[in-house]
Amino acid sequence: MNEQLLLTSDQEYELAFEDARFNTSHMDCRERAIMRLKRAAERSERFYHQPLLVCYSGGKDSDTVLELAKESGIDFEVVHSHTTADAPQTVYHVREKFAQLEEIGIHCFIEYPYYLGERTSMWKLIPQKKLPPTRIVRYCCDVLKETSGDHRACATGVRWAESAKRKNNRGVNEAISKNAERRIILNNDNDDTRKLEERCILHAKTLVNPIIDWSDKDVFGYLRDRKVDLNPLYSCGFNRVGCIGCPMAGIHRYDEFRMFPKYKDLYIRSFQKMIEVNKNTKSYQWKSGLECFDWWMGEDPNQITLFDEFEED
Repeated sequence: MNEQLLLTSDQEYELAFEDARFNTSHMDCRERAIMRLKRAAERSERFYHQPLLVCYSGGKDSDTVLELAKESGIDFEVVHSHTTADAPQTVYHVREKFAQLEEIGIHCFIEYPYYLGERTSMWKLIPQKKLPPTRIVRYCCDVLKETSGDHRACATGVRWAESAKRKNNRGVNEAISKNAERRIILNNDNDDTRKLEERCILHAKTLVNPIIDWSDKDVFGYLRDRKVDLNPLYSCGFNRVGCIGCPMAGIHRYDEFRMFPKYKDLYIRSFQKMIEVNKNTKSYQWKSGLECFDWWMGEDPNQITLFDEFEED
C-alpha cells in the first residue's frame, strides 16, 4: 500500500502563508477554523458542485468540527463511516447526533464498508487479509474508514496535538517496521506531517483540517462553551474514541477489552477463523485464535519475525 495523501507544503510555511494572505494573526483559533471552513465550503461548491462533507467519527475532534460548521453558517453534509468495531456508546452517540442534525435540515448519512464488492466487517476482513491489523498493516482503516467522501471536499478533525500524544504511546507493532517509508498516512491520521489542506489522488478528494493547530485545551474549552454533548465514553475515562482494540491505542486496549469483553471474543474468533481458512500459510506460528490474540496484544517477542515475512507481500 502506498501513501495516499499528497502534502501541499510544510506545516510552518502553510500557516505563515495563510496568516499573511488572509491576515489571520489577530484571530483566535475559533475564528481561524471558521474562516477555513468557509473557504473550504466555497471551493467545494466551485470545484465539486456539492456541499462540504464533514467526516464525523463520534469523537471530540469531529464534534468540534461539526459544531464549527454549524456556527459558520456554511452549507454542509455529514458522513459517518460505520467501522463495525466501534463501542456501542459511539454508535448511539452518532445516531443521536444525526437525528438532531436532520431535525434542523442538515443531511446526514452513514456509509457501510464493502470489500471485493460485498458488505464486510472487521471480523470478515481479518480472515480475508490473512493477518491481524497492526500499526503498519492497517487494512482496517483503508477498508472501514477511508472510503467515504470520494470526489468530494471533506473536513476532518485531524490535529497535530493528537499526533504528539501518540508519539509517547507507541506499541510494539510500530517498532517492527525496518523501513520508515512503509509507515502509511491515512486520511484520519493525526500525524505531525498533516496539513491544513491536502489532496487525496486515490479517492479524488480534497481534505481540509480546520482545527489542525488546536490544543486539547482549545477543543474542550470550545465544546464546553458551546454546551456540546460528548460521547459518553469520555466520562468513562477514555481519552480517545475509535475502534475497540485498535493497535493505535497502545496499552489502552487492555482497558477497552476489560470494558468490552465481547469484542475480545470477536477478535479471538476472527483470528481462529483466519488460521483455519489460511491453514496453508507457512508463516503462521499460532495454534489458536487466543494465541494469536496474545501476539497481537504485544505479548509475544516472535512477532517481529512473523511481520517481516508478511511485509514483503
